[in-house]
Amino acid sequence: MVHIRFEGRSLDITETQLGITTGMSDVAVKEQVSRHLDINTNRLSAYVIDRRPSGDLIIRPEAVYG
Repeated sequence: MVHIRFEGRSLDITETQLGITTGMSDVAVKEQVSRHLDINTNRLSAYVIDRRPSGDLIIRPEAVYG
């Protein structure tokens, strides 16, 4: 499962729907997500990809503290 937080929205999408396979780089994952969201890839440049032990991915804005 891929959980995406983008501009106030939360989406849960399967890897198959996004065309994501095991071992893809962060850049490749962001490219697939940007295609799905129909946005320019550079809009995800400040986003991070958390790869969970379960295999799930969380794509979210980088957290800034303090």
